[in-house]
Amino acid sequence: MYQEVRLHGHIDDTVEYFATAAARDAYRCYFYETGGDSLRLFSPGNEFVLDRQGITHRGNGGSFCEYMFGVDQPLADLAKGDVRNRLVLYGATYKQGGSLTFTDRTEGELSFDRIFFEGNALYNYYFFLTGSATGRPRAQQESILRLLGKLLKRSPNVGLHDDAALVAEIFDLLGHKSSFYLVKLIHKKHKTYHDAFSQLYFTHKSIPDSEYEKLRILADGLGLDKYQQERIRIDVMYKHPDNRRIVDEYRSILIECNQKASISRQENARLTRLKTLSVRNKIPSALFYTLDEMLKNDKLIDCDEQGYISETRQILTGIFLQEHEIDAGINSEDMIKLLHAKRQASDNRDHNFEQLLLDTGKTTDEKIRDGADLLLLETFSYIITYFDRYDSTSANINQLAFMENVMLSEEIIRSLLGNRKAFNEIGSGLFNTLFFDSLLENKYFGHFGRKKIAALRKGLTQIEDGRMTVQGLLDQLHTFDAEEKLYRALLDHVKERIRNFYSRYNTKAEQEALRLEIGEEFRTKEMISGEISPELFQHVVVNIKKEAIYIHNLLPEILASRDTALREDFLENSGLDRFYVEELEREYFEHNGLEMDELYEIRKGLTNSSE
Repeated sequence: MYQEVRLHGHIDDTVEYFATAAARDAYRCYFYETGGDSLRLFSPGNEFVLDRQGITHRGNGGSFCEYMFGVDQPLADLAKGDVRNRLVLYGATYKQGGSLTFTDRTEGELSFDRIFFEGNALYNYYFFLTGSATGRPRAQQESILRLLGKLLKRSPNVGLHDDAALVAEIFDLLGHKSSFYLVKLIHKKHKTYHDAFSQLYFTHKSIPDSEYEKLRILADGLGLDKYQQERIRIDVMYKHPDNRRIVDEYRSILIECNQKASISRQENARLTRLKTLSVRNKIPSALFYTLDEMLKNDKLIDCDEQGYISETRQILTGIFLQEHEIDAGINSEDMIKLLHAKRQASDNRDHNFEQLLLDTGKTTDEKIRDGADLLLLETFSYIITYFDRYDSTSANINQLAFMENVMLSEEIIRSLLGNRKAFNEIGSGLFNTLFFDSLLENKYFGHFGRKKIAALRKGLTQIEDGRMTVQGLLDQLHTFDAEEKLYRALLDHVKERIRNFYSRYNTKAEQEALRLEIGEEFRTKEMISGEISPELFQHVVVNIKKEAIYIHNLLPEILASRDTALREDFLENSGLDRFYVEELEREYFEHNGLEMDELYEIRKGLTNSSE
């Protein structure tokens, strides 16, 4: 049995602390003293001091905190799914190859800004101990690493901020006469912003502009650094359960590819699928960009990407020839090449393109500052204007294509019309080529997405020709959206009826009775006002039969024979959305307790001979 004594206090309006001493006789220990604005914690050979400037320490121990998503995390930790926390021991440094070396120089000091910048933005722990580590400082640190390293890097109580449970875990590993000292530092302003953002994000997923403005005002009032705000937001978004599963799968693929120093075509397609799925589920692209920055190297991708990067560099570098009185302005042909390069870079998640653009912008600013002709700035602004148009148009069209319950506004339609005109002015049919042609080839492009995009494509042309109004197009899109919602609701209700009373609905007459029955139920719930279309109802019934055939007959055969061609044939010809079929597969594996890795292998198209 051991005892705990816990001190709680505030250094200032920014930093709060909890200091815990745990020992068999902690109530009789004298382990702290105060003086002015400082708190000193000590034990034989150890000292830890808190004051307004930061911390100072000497002796054994170190610090740990929960990894925030997107921080510079060692690949060895990333590759281990159970490693949650960052651990730093005083006097320890990494040698080439990843091994640790210890020295006797364990004393040091850190400012609070550095602590919350290099560690967790909200919570950081410091510790030292007596009784279970003896000898010179380096020997003590090596003993602590062997004794507590695995626990401190994996304990979920660090992220839960449960000090009592954490101390209990640690004390179980210490000797009978040991004592343990733990200090938790809390950044109160970061926590205030974190809690506000977390509540809004978990409530809305996509935070309304009005609420986001309140967050901005809160951050300004707290005086928060932009970088810390971004770290906090990304970490909160990652921890949303709807995001985490997809992001973790994306990360695991990147880790595997990084370790073998290549990304195959199948793996690249799988990464693309996850990216497309993230759009549908409103998962912020920042989560994937962060992983790409940490793990992805453009040389790993097994596809031709050097051509468009080289061409982009030539065009962007060429604009600086104007200062040598060379006519190097961007003409329509150059702009079309840049837009196609931007689309290709987006498809490949290749951030080299954006880096080239950032470098060009920086050089442009420097040259203008040094007196270059303003024509240089006008040329670069011309490029940026078209790229902004591309980003806006791509976002709106992809949301309509892949996400449910998305309705374009009159303002967005008019913006698309303006962008369509601007793109087609520099190249005939360029708008359709950039935004529709490649989309129509996407295998994850679903039934209702195709209907909405086809209506949008045709409607924009007809509006420009004077054969349709903006409101008419909005009405068409609203009709398809309502049909999609009704289809989803019908699918759930019919499956539930068939699951419970399957034998009643085999014949046409029984199916018609079911259609009328569900129609009455939907009208009572005010989900519809009229009748359920027989065509839509029949579409639902046929798809349920296809689903049953796949789950009960084809999928077991595919898994047994590893016949990926059979799976692909079904996906190509059944008319069922790939997103939906892949969700059915996931449910099948979870229900039957099968290993998900086997499903991933099938999706990658591996054959028996390649194993």
